[in-house]
Amino acid sequence: MTEVLRYSAFTTDPEGGNPAGVVLDAGTLDDAAMTAIAARVGYSETAFLTAHDETRRRYRMRFFSPRAEVAFCGHATVATAVALAERDGPGELVFDTAAGEVRVTTSTDGGVPSATLTSVPSRTRPADEDTELAPALAALRWSPDDLDPALPPHVAFAGNDHLVLAAATRARLADLAYDFDALEELMRRHGWTTVHLVHRPDPDRLDFDARDPFPVGGVVEDAATGAAAAAFGGYLRATGRITEASRIRIRQGEDMGRPSELLVDVTPDDTRVRVTGHAVRIPA
Repeated sequence: MTEVLRYSAFTTDPEGGNPAGVVLDAGTLDDAAMTAIAARVGYSETAFLTAHDETRRRYRMRFFSPRAEVAFCGHATVATAVALAERDGPGELVFDTAAGEVRVTTSTDGGVPSATLTSVPSRTRPADEDTELAPALAALRWSPDDLDPALPPHVAFAGNDHLVLAAATRARLADLAYDFDALEELMRRHGWTTVHLVHRPDPDRLDFDARDPFPVGGVVEDAATGAAAAAFGGYLRATGRITEASRIRIRQGEDMGRPSELLVDVTPDDTRVRVTGHAVRIPA
């Protein structure tokens, strides 16, 4: 019987954050078995370590939602890194993912373990108004007036593609009642992993509220999305919203009763983005 650990990432409370399954020894599992385990666990993602180099602390990692494999998942990476830190001690780790090499630093300072992942190089481009933005707004049941003009719609990447849309008000972000099937079909057509919806309460601070619909993974919403946070950090850098080394704070999951905090570090001379969060074991 394959052992599946359960952790919640980007929180210090098992009742908050985004739950992830973690399989530390998946070398004998095929794709069908990993998909079946992810579906049985029922979380938005389960991470599988399929190859190990314990001496170098390097691992081959794959991610499965209840429906399909995903190239990269931030919260499951943080959860797996913390699980390894608790088993083997804190330090540096390297994960080889379908998106590329992801380096992680783990720490147990302060009691609750944390992990900082460094993304693959990020990139971003404006969303096409006719083929991407308009149908996305229709599926979300938003209007163009619901958008914040200070943060233009983009498709951002730091391991996966995410459509980034900024809500003009917190009330608009809070009222998430979208057409699941329509958004899923649009996301599959364009290869988006989530739609990263954000709101900036104070234009003078790098603090954001976020929500991430994830119908392609078979769930309505993600409670904390490290991959989208990394892509968003790259978006802010590439569009000139960040011109010096900066830390971004993202609050996610509050509207679904699982508050999460993601810390995103961006520097102007590096397209890679660092995402930090805690993770805690979910009691059996």
